[in-house]
Amino acid sequence: MSQQWTRPATRTEIIDQLVEGVDRYNPSNVSILEDYLYHQIREREYDCLANLAILKLYQFNPDLYNPDVVINILIKALTAAPSPDFNLCMALLGERQNLPLSDNEPDPLIPLLPSLRNLSTLLQTCRFPAFWESYQSEELSPLRENYTVEYAGFHDSVREVVVRAVKVTFETIGKERLGHYLNLTGEDLEAYVSSLGWSLNPSTGVISIPPNPDNQIKATVTRENITLPSITKAHRTFRCLARFGDGKALGCLSSLLTSFEPYAILVEANTIILVLKN
Repeated sequence: MSQQWTRPATRTEIIDQLVEGVDRYNPSNVSILEDYLYHQIREREYDCLANLAILKLYQFNPDLYNPDVVINILIKALTAAPSPDFNLCMALLGERQNLPLSDNEPDPLIPLLPSLRNLSTLLQTCRFPAFWESYQSEELSPLRENYTVEYAGFHDSVREVVVRAVKVTFETIGKERLGHYLNLTGEDLEAYVSSLGWSLNPSTGVISIPPNPDNQIKATVTRENITLPSITKAHRTFRCLARFGDGKALGCLSSLLTSFEPYAILVEANTIILVLKN
């Protein structure tokens, strides 16, 4: 687990004390954590553990429950894909979403929750065009008009999820295909590709992605050395098992040492080495 996830550099000392200490269970601190959530939304920051602390307080203190805060936490977790943050948040909701609000007003989370789950699934499974289609549908206009409209850089945060997936999958990708993934076209797409440091061939419409450890196919050669003391110890273990009635144990070890065809077994400097026979 990365340091950025457990303790983001943008987290203040006060928030760190609330998240890491026993005060995370003090209901009087919920307003501080809620204010910190809205700070994350305005400043494009993210602190999953602080947001989970809010949900934990709601779980222990149902009277504190604020559906708008929960929706905003889930939206933030969406853009952390492929990390499982959204599922972690859902696990802490429990049965809360099935209870009426204290003022008998309808809970806005109820109608949005299935759609938020669907959006999370689409991002996790890299079905990016389907994500944009669902997000821009009439059904999700309440989500756009009441929540993500206040979310600084929501579209770019989703595009960062796309970029993470594309970088580890492709060496080259077609411009049109990437445009569908990013929900961008024309000059906007070209400017975004340029900002990533990727190169576009205007004549072919092919975008080249710089090499990285994940998108390069390289054969690996693995050499395994078995030390002689280790095999001797195993031999003694098999003999003991055989002595106590497991007659097959010693034969297993003998078969093991003679079944390395087409390899030959050499002993050098107290080490057993498997050598491919000519």
